[in-house]
Amino acid sequence: MSQGNTPSASLGQAPSSGLGSDQDRVVPPSTPDWNNLKVIHRNTLPPRAHFFLYQNAWDALSRDVSLSKAQLLSGKWLFNLAKSPLQGPVDFHSQSPVQLADTPEWVPVDVPGMWQLQGHGKGPQYTNLNFPFPVDPPHVPIDDNECGRYVTEFSLDHHDKDHQLRLRFEGVDAAFTVWVNHREIGYSQGSRNPSEFDITKFVRFDDINVLSVEVYQRCDGSYIEDQDQWWLSGIFRDVWLHKFPKTHFEDVQIQTDLDDKYKNATLHVKVKLNSDANVTLSLLDADSVEIARKTKAGEGTIHFDIPVKNPHKWTAETPYLYELALSMPGCALAERVGFRRVELLDGVFCVNGQPIKLRGVNRHEHHPDHGRAVPYEFMKQDLLLMKQHNINAIRTSHYINDPRLYELADELGLWILDECDLECHGLFVVGVDGNKFTSDNPEWEEAYLDRARQMVMRDFNRPSVILWSLGNESGYGRNHRAMYRLIKSLDKSRLIHYEGDWRAESADIISRMYHSVQDTERYAKDRSWDKPVVLCEYIHAMGNGPGAIKEYIDLFYKYPRLMGGFVWEWANHGLRTKTKDGREYMGYGGDFGDDPNDYNFVLDGLCFSNHTPTPGLIEYKKAIEPVQTIGFEGSSSVRIINRYDFINLDHLICHASVAQGSSWMDLDLGLVDIPKGIKPHSEAVVHIPGMPLNLQPDAYLNLEFRLATPTGDWGNAGHLVATGQVQLKPPKKLNRLLSDTSRGFVETRLVNPSLLSIHGSGGISWDFDLAIGALVSWKYDRHSDENILAEPLSFEIYRAITDNDRGCDFGRNWINRRLHQAKFHLVEATWKDENGGKATEIVVKGRIAPPVLNWALELTTTYRFTGDHVAIKVRAKPTGALLPRAWGRFGLVTALKGCEFVEWYGRGPGESYRDKKMSQLVGKWEAGVDELMTEYEFPQETGNRTDVRWVEFKDAKRGRLLGASYPGDWEGGSFSALRYSTRDLDEAKHPFELNEKKRKGEAVVHLDWMHHGLGTGSCGPETLREYTLEAGREYECEIVLE
Repeated sequence: MSQGNTPSASLGQAPSSGLGSDQDRVVPPSTPDWNNLKVIHRNTLPPRAHFFLYQNAWDALSRDVSLSKAQLLSGKWLFNLAKSPLQGPVDFHSQSPVQLADTPEWVPVDVPGMWQLQGHGKGPQYTNLNFPFPVDPPHVPIDDNECGRYVTEFSLDHHDKDHQLRLRFEGVDAAFTVWVNHREIGYSQGSRNPSEFDITKFVRFDDINVLSVEVYQRCDGSYIEDQDQWWLSGIFRDVWLHKFPKTHFEDVQIQTDLDDKYKNATLHVKVKLNSDANVTLSLLDADSVEIARKTKAGEGTIHFDIPVKNPHKWTAETPYLYELALSMPGCALAERVGFRRVELLDGVFCVNGQPIKLRGVNRHEHHPDHGRAVPYEFMKQDLLLMKQHNINAIRTSHYINDPRLYELADELGLWILDECDLECHGLFVVGVDGNKFTSDNPEWEEAYLDRARQMVMRDFNRPSVILWSLGNESGYGRNHRAMYRLIKSLDKSRLIHYEGDWRAESADIISRMYHSVQDTERYAKDRSWDKPVVLCEYIHAMGNGPGAIKEYIDLFYKYPRLMGGFVWEWANHGLRTKTKDGREYMGYGGDFGDDPNDYNFVLDGLCFSNHTPTPGLIEYKKAIEPVQTIGFEGSSSVRIINRYDFINLDHLICHASVAQGSSWMDLDLGLVDIPKGIKPHSEAVVHIPGMPLNLQPDAYLNLEFRLATPTGDWGNAGHLVATGQVQLKPPKKLNRLLSDTSRGFVETRLVNPSLLSIHGSGGISWDFDLAIGALVSWKYDRHSDENILAEPLSFEIYRAITDNDRGCDFGRNWINRRLHQAKFHLVEATWKDENGGKATEIVVKGRIAPPVLNWALELTTTYRFTGDHVAIKVRAKPTGALLPRAWGRFGLVTALKGCEFVEWYGRGPGESYRDKKMSQLVGKWEAGVDELMTEYEFPQETGNRTDVRWVEFKDAKRGRLLGASYPGDWEGGSFSALRYSTRDLDEAKHPFELNEKKRKGEAVVHLDWMHHGLGTGSCGPETLREYTLEAGREYECEIVLE
C-alpha cells in the first residue's frame, strides 16, 4: 500500500535459542516487507512537493537551507554489512553508536554513498537488462541479498519542541527499515523516490537520539528498477530532519495559466494546511519587487488565483523566474515560479504557443567515484556543460533525479522530461511474456501508481518539467493505463510520454527509440496524425561516434511533427579503479568480478566517465547549434538561419576570418554586423565587408557566433555558440601538384635482384623492395643517411573495431570475412627510367587478401619517383567470393621514426570522420602526436583527421620528416599519427593495457584516401550508405609524398 499502517514484518528480533512455537521454527517467521508486494511503505507520510520551511518569508526567499527549519543528518555514519537480512547483528537497532563503535565489525562510511564504492560487499555489478539474481517476481533471494546497517545520532534543543519532526530520506537503494531510539518507525521502498516519516513521538529533547537504518540490496521493487546502470546500494541521497511548526504548510502546488494570446496569466496556488491559519502570498519579480500580495484565512486547503498582467514567460531560452513566498506567523516557504503553458496545437508540441525542438540528452545520475551519490557541484557542472554545448533538454533516465537538478534547470533554462523510477526490460528475456509479470498484472498496480504519484507530487512545481514519463522499457499493460489516469487526475497542465506504448493509447505523444533517419522521416511525412513524435533515445554515443547526427537534426527542423530527441546518453558510467600495481582506469562490467555483466556497454556517453567532453559532444554541439550558416550569397554576403525557438540573435556577436590553404596566417576580417531582430526559425543575410578580391586556392570563410555579454552562470562573454564555414575558392588540381618542371632528376640502381635504390637531386634517397612490392627506406642526405621508415610503406583496409562497428553487422562481417587478417601479397613488380633520368616509375601488381577465404582486393600501384617526391597512383578492384560489405579504410600505413609533431590543412583541430566532421573546420592546424589521439575508455579506432589537403610529419629538431598531399578535388583524404598500431588498439581492452604497447620515438602513420563512416550501430542504425566505404566497387586514388 502507498501509505498507512501495514502490519510489521520486521526481522528485528534475534532468533530464540529454544525450540519455541511452530512459528519460531520458520525462518523467516513471516514474509519480509522487502519480499512482500503488498507492502510498499509502512508509516510513511503522503508524498509532497520538495520544499523547506523557514521562520519567516525573508529567510525563505534567501533559499539558504542553513536558515531553514531543517537539520541535515548526512555525514559519517557507522556501518555494518551482512550477506543477508537474516545474518549479522539483526538486533543492531537496540544498541547505541557508542556501543557499536567499540566493535571492529562497525566502520564509518559516508552518507550519502554507495556501500560497494566504499569497500563493502561484492562490489559493483553492471547489467544492461539482465537481472543479476533469479527471476521470480515478486520474490528476491533471501540468502543472496546484502544488508547494510547504518547507525548515527543527532541532538535536538528546546526550540524544536512543538514541531512535527519529519525524517526524510531523499533516496535509498533499494529498500529500508527505520528505527529511532530503538523503536521501529516504518519501512519504504522505491529507490529514487523520497520517503518521509513522522518521528515526533519517538525523539528526545534532553538526550542524544539514535537513528538506525537497515538497507536491503534488493526487494520486490527491484524488478521494476532494472535500469541500464550499475547495481549499487545504500543511502545515496541526503537525509534531512524537517521541523514543521505546530501550524504549518503540508504541501503546495503551483500552476500558471496563460491566456489564449499567451500574454496575461493567472497564478494558481493550492496550499494544504494542517490547521487553521492566515496565509499571506507574495509574488516578487526577479528584481525582488513585489507585484502581487494577498492574504487568505482557512483550514485544510486554500486556493489563490492571482491575475498577473503580461508576465515574463519562462522558456529554456528565457528562464525568467519569479519568487513566490507563502507565510504565516512562525512558518514560511518560498518557491520559484515560471509562467509557461504546454500544449499540442494542431498536433505540434508547443510551449507558450510556439513550436519547440528538443535538443536533448538522456542523463543518468553518475559519478566516477561515488556512483549515484552525485555531489551537488558535480551535478551543477553537468548542467553548465550542457548549456555550453547548446543542449536544451534532459530526460531523467529512468527515474526522478536529485530534486536540486530541477531547481538548477529552472535557473539555467533546460526543458525536463521527468521520468518515473520504472523499468523492467529484464523480464522480457526469460522466455515468457514479460507484461504478465508486472505491467499487465493487477497485483502490481499500486506499485506502478506509487512511482507515478511520487514523481508528480514531488516535482509538480518545477517550470522546467514540461513532460511526465511513465518510465522506460517496461512493455505495456493495464498498469501503464492506470498511471496515465492517475497523472491526469493530478496534473492536467502537462503532457505524458511513454515509449513502450507504441500506439500512444496512454501517452500524449508518440515516442521511438533508435529509429533510422529513413524511418523517422516516414513518421514525419505521415499526414494522418494528431500527435507529435519524439526520439526519446537516438544517436547512441558509444565510443568513437556518434556518426550522422546532422541528418536527424535537419529532419527535426524540416518537419513540424518532429519534436526533437534525446541522445543516449550524457556520460559514460565508468567507475574509477586501479590495477594491482596502482594504474588508474575507468572500470566497466566485469572489471569488478561481476558476473553476469554487460561488459563495456556502460560506456556510451557524450562525456567520458569524469564528465569531460568526448569528440561526440563537440559534434553534437555543432549539429544542434542555434545559428546555422546556409551558404554564400552574392560576392560578400552569407545566409544564416536562427534556430532558436523564442529569441532573436541580438545577444550574439559575429567574427569573420578567411583561411587559405597555402598560408599559415588567417585573414582577420573582424566583427561583422548581425541584422537585428531575426525571428526564431527565420533566415537573414549577413554582409561581410572587407572580403579579399584575390584569394589563394582552397580558401574558406569562417564565422564565429559568440555571446556578446555574460549569460547566466553558464556563458561568459565571448563564449562560442556556433560556427559557420563556406568555401570561397577550390583547391589546386593534382596535375598542378605533379608538375615536373622543378623536380630535378633521379639516379636509380639495382642493388641486388630485389632491391632498387633511387637517389633524388632534392637530397632524398629511397629503397624499394621489389620482392614485397613496398617502399622500405626513405633517407635525407641532411639527416646522416638515417631511414625514417620504421616499417615498410604498405596498404591497409582494416581499422580497429569501434563500439559502433562491433554492435552492428559491419564489425561482425569484418571479423567473419577476416578483414583484420588481410595482407598485401605481391604478384608482380616492374620498373623503368623515364624522361632521361627525370623520373623512375615502379608498377606493382598485388592482392590484399586474408587467409582461408577467396576474396581479394587487386591493386595496380604506380610509384613515380622524381627529384624530391613520390607520386603514388593506385587502382583497386575487388574480386572473389564472400567479399566484406565494406572496407574499414583504404590507404597507406607506415611507422615514422622521430615523429613528434604534425601540421596539416584540413579539418581540425579535433578528430573527424566522414560522418563525424562538421564540428571540425577546415584550416591550418598543428598538434603533437600524443595530442592527436582520443583515449577512449575502451580502446578502439581513434585520432583520424579528414578532408585533409596536405599534411607534414615533423621531428622537433629536424623539421619535416614526410609530407603528403591529396588531389585538390579529392574529398575524404585522412591521416592519423598514433603511438599504436591497429592491432594494438584491437587487442587492448583498457587504456592501461594499450599504454604498455606505446611506441617510443616513432608514430604509426595512416594516410587514407577513404575511411568508413562511424554510424551508431552499437545500439541503433549502422553507418549510412552514403558514408559506407563499399567493398564491391572499384577505386582509383592518388597521393604525393615529399
